Amino acid sequence: MSGISTLHAAVPEIADSAVGLPAGLLDRVRHYRLERVRRQLRASRVPAIVLYDPVNIRYATDTSNMQIWTGRNPTRYVMVFADGPVIGFEFHNCEHVWDNVPVKAEIRSAVCWNYFNAGPEAASNARRWSREIADLLHQHAPSERRIAVDRLDPEGLDALREAGINVVDGQAIMEVARTIKSEDELVVMQAAIDVCELGIQRMHDVLQPGLTEQELWAHLHFENIRLGGEWIETRLLASGNRTNPWMQECSPKVMSKGELVAFDTDLVGPYGYCADISRTWTVGQVRPTDYQRRLYAAAYEQLHTNMALIKPGMTFNEFAERSWTMPDKFFKNRYSCLAHGIGMVDEYPSISYREDRGYDGMFEAGMTLCIESYIGDEDGNEGVKLEQQVHLTTNGCMPLSTFRFETDWL
Repeated sequence: MSGISTLHAAVPEIADSAVGLPAGLLDRVRHYRLERVRRQLRASRVPAIVLYDPVNIRYATDTSNMQIWTGRNPTRYVMVFADGPVIGFEFHNCEHVWDNVPVKAEIRSAVCWNYFNAGPEAASNARRWSREIADLLHQHAPSERRIAVDRLDPEGLDALREAGINVVDGQAIMEVARTIKSEDELVVMQAAIDVCELGIQRMHDVLQPGLTEQELWAHLHFENIRLGGEWIETRLLASGNRTNPWMQECSPKVMSKGELVAFDTDLVGPYGYCADISRTWTVGQVRPTDYQRRLYAAAYEQLHTNMALIKPGMTFNEFAERSWTMPDKFFKNRYSCLAHGIGMVDEYPSISYREDRGYDGMFEAGMTLCIESYIGDEDGNEGVKLEQQVHLTTNGCMPLSTFRFETDWL
C-alpha cells in the first residue's frame, strides 16, 4: 500500500453551489450513478475499472479536483470494483476533496508517472503503479486478471501487461453507464440549464454594436461561475461572416449592427452537469434581412422536424434516414452530427447524417440528447446555429432548454 490510507464514509452534505437542490436528492444521484457503473461492469464481465477521465471520476464518485488540469495531467485516479470497494488515489495533499462526499472509499496517494511529475522515472513509476493495481485486483477479485481503464498512456498499458493484467476498453463501459438518467439526475441537470439560460439572457440583454465577441462571451462565463458552475468546454461564438463556416471560436472582432451572432454554450454548470444550447440573434436585436430569415427558417425546421421524429426503440440509422432533408446548397457546411447524448459533457451516442454512415444503436427512454442544426450556404457569408437539449420519454422528446427561439423571424 502506498502513501496514506484513510476510509471516507458518509458525512453531512454541504452546499457546493449557489443553486440549491432538495434535501437528499444529490445523495440519491450519487448512489444511482455508482450503481450504474457497477451494473455495467457486471454486464461486461469485468471485475473493476480504473478511471482517469475527470468526468468519469465525477460521475462515479462525485469528487472533483482541478478538472481541467487533471484532464491533461493524469495525477488522480479511482478504482471501482463491480463487487467490492471504491479506492481513490488522490493528488498530493488533496485527500480533503473527499471530505463532504458520502461515498465510502479508501483513499490512497496517487502514483504519478506522467513525464511532468516523474521525468526520467516515468517508466519505473508506472511499474510501481501497475503493481499496486495488480495487488488490489488480486485482493478483491483473486480469480481475475482483467481490468478496464478509461484512459491510459502507453507506459501504463505496458506496465499492466508486464504485471500479467489484461486491459479492456473502459470508455465504452462508462459511456453506456452514463446514458440513462434517473429522475433525480434530471433535476440536477435542470439546475445547470437554468444557470446557463441566465447567462444566455445576460448575453441577450447586453448585445449591442461595438461589443467584441469575447466581451459578449464573458457574460456567459460570469453567470456560470457566479452561480457555482465549473467551466465551458469551447469558445463557440461568432458574428457576421465568421458564422460561416461554423466552428469558429470567439475573437476580438467588434460586432456590427444587424449582422448575425451565433453561439454554442457547451457549459458545465453546477454539480458538474452540461447545458448545451445554441441560439442565433442579430446584433442590436434588429429585424433580420430576408436572407437571414431564410437561413433561420431552415435551421428551425431542421431542428424541430428531427426533434419530433425521435422515439424510444428507433434506431440511429432509421432516424438518420428519416431526418429532415437538407438542401444541397447547405449540405457541405452541415454540422458534424444530427444529435448527440448529453450528461456531464457530450456523451454517447453521436448520430451522423445518413451520408456520413455513422454507427447504429437504439434510442432509449431516459436518454438526454441535444438536437443540432447548422445552416449556412456553401458560398454564403453568414450562418445560423440552433441546438435544443431534450429528455427522451416514452412519448418522445421533451425540451429541457426553454430559452426562446426567434419565431417572429419565421
